Amino acid sequence: MLPFSLQEYKDRLEKTKASMAEQGIEVLLITNPANMNYLSGYDGWSFYVDQMLIVIIDEDQPIWIGRKMDAKAAEVTTWLYKDNIIAYPEDHIHNDLKHPMDFIAKILTQIGQSKRNVGVEMGSYYFSALAFEKLKTNLPNARFSDVTLLVNYVRLIKSDKEIEYMKRAANIAGIGMQAAVESIQEGNRECDVAANIYSGLISGTPEYGGDYPSIVPLLPAGKNTSTPHLTWTDRKYSNNEMVIIELAGCHRRYHSPLARTVSIGQPASKALDTSKILVEGLNAALDAVRPGATCEEVEVAWNTVISKHGISKDSRIGYSIGLNYPPDWGEHTASLRKGDHTILQPNMTFHLIPALWFEDYGIEITESFRVTETGCEVLTDFQRDLIVKDHLQAII
Repeated sequence: MLPFSLQEYKDRLEKTKASMAEQGIEVLLITNPANMNYLSGYDGWSFYVDQMLIVIIDEDQPIWIGRKMDAKAAEVTTWLYKDNIIAYPEDHIHNDLKHPMDFIAKILTQIGQSKRNVGVEMGSYYFSALAFEKLKTNLPNARFSDVTLLVNYVRLIKSDKEIEYMKRAANIAGIGMQAAVESIQEGNRECDVAANIYSGLISGTPEYGGDYPSIVPLLPAGKNTSTPHLTWTDRKYSNNEMVIIELAGCHRRYHSPLARTVSIGQPASKALDTSKILVEGLNAALDAVRPGATCEEVEVAWNTVISKHGISKDSRIGYSIGLNYPPDWGEHTASLRKGDHTILQPNMTFHLIPALWFEDYGIEITESFRVTETGCEVLTDFQRDLIVKDHLQAII
């Protein structure tokens, strides 16, 4: 079931250990399921309970520790030896007297790792304050450091196989977007559009299917397009309103997001004009992407365009993407914004989202891209402008 070669996993592990050595980390405790997957292949919907991948700088293989009923999943999905898969008892789940970190600390003590420099992902969604307190109590002689993004930065430059999966995800994103555009009509319910999107995203193509994306389809409509992160209701669409669609195709846990805006009936002139400015800025940003450029330079190219039209935007216009689990498809490393001097390199991948939100409406038109040897390659393929529909069909 491994989606990558054994050698690729070993190479990832060696890069991680090199980063650990640079930061003085001897034992790395990984709770981010994306990082766990990246290094071991582990893939299961078990991140709602405590689990951990332990990387020891002078050991050949990581150790996976998780819930007893999930240990078989680790055997099935990882490249680890069975002896490196350790299960904690089921009575540690939601028990005020026993905690999985108590068990994990005992294992670390038994294998002689309790007095070393230990790195933890303090900013992980999946590592609680209670978990950290339990580790500190049970490992009083360990020296803890926050290395939340250590593995995330190792993931920043993708392999060719990762790019292949992201291109597949991009194709799937297009299928989901087409389903959305076709479904959005006056009188149709938002929830039915969401259902059609999911059908496309999961069914994928005849050659490959889709995974569940890390973020649900976002579908603000009407005046709610003035804010980006709303989902759907069971209300029916009305004529002369706009709908933002933001979604992602996902394949082997790799994401390619895509957003478009649909107008049911003719849009207001200000919205149409704004969409043209947005696309002009988006194209300028894409043209600025090249190896050696910085993330900030890409944002400057966008901002130069919108500024001449009297528009300002203080939020970032993009972020690194790839492998992930709910609740986010972003990698939390490089961002396309002022002050980010990350140097672009081939096979870095980003979601470029130069959206604009105003008091009573908003427009999103986005692209996922990879940095190439000479510029950039847009992964997604969909009409890049405001999509205007009459009552019967999309103008695509």
